[in-house]
Amino acid sequence: MSKTSQTMSGKVVLVTGASSGIGEAVALSLSAAGAKVAVGARRVDRLDALAQRAEGEVLPLELDVADQASVRAAVAATLERFGHLDVLVNNAGLMLSGLIDGADTTEWDRMVGTNLLGTLYMTHAALPHLLESKGTIVQLSSTSGRIANAGGGVYAATKFGVNAFSEALRQEVTTRGVRVVVVEPGFTSTELTTHISDPVSRAMAAQLATQMRTLQPADIAAAVLYAASQPAHVAVNEILIRPTDQTQ
Repeated sequence: MSKTSQTMSGKVVLVTGASSGIGEAVALSLSAAGAKVAVGARRVDRLDALAQRAEGEVLPLELDVADQASVRAAVAATLERFGHLDVLVNNAGLMLSGLIDGADTTEWDRMVGTNLLGTLYMTHAALPHLLESKGTIVQLSSTSGRIANAGGGVYAATKFGVNAFSEALRQEVTTRGVRVVVVEPGFTSTELTTHISDPVSRAMAAQLATQMRTLQPADIAAAVLYAASQPAHVAVNEILIRPTDQTQ
């Protein structure tokens, strides 16, 4: 595919969870393709560093997607700076794996608040503006949104929820010109597994990473760019990406 066919020139994008990993790679990729990019996360210092490396105009925003006031402020700041919004990339997420029996349920609250409610809040706040621009919503889900495994029940529940919400949303807005894209990465080399507080689950994740050629954040960013840069009549609704070595 030629670089010209993937242009995002003139488009305004808001990426959540952009301080590292997939979100950072998506922001840099879309910026390189010509988009103006607002990047949101709690670690603003990292966003400032990202803005220095980006090829285009980048707006760093302090953002906690689990806080509705923070979400509305980020959308408003994006509109104030750039005038419109064409693409929302809901990437912010936590993976706090562990068995259900004896779990620290505060970690469940954090995952549901960030992975699921955060996606819902961001979508709700941005949707009126995306309807106006006939834009695109990209939801970063996971292979765990298709297959639940022992030790990952609540994380999978949040991703199954993202998938269900996204399909209902697609049916509601597709005839109004808004495209909904669900990207489901398999094992990707990011900071996500370092969030795990349970030592057994953290060790298992580290061991798993040594047993396969993991995906890289740039691989997922390429998929997001592909979907977001399609002609307006083309909706790439779902992209499942696994490492070749991953069986589930």
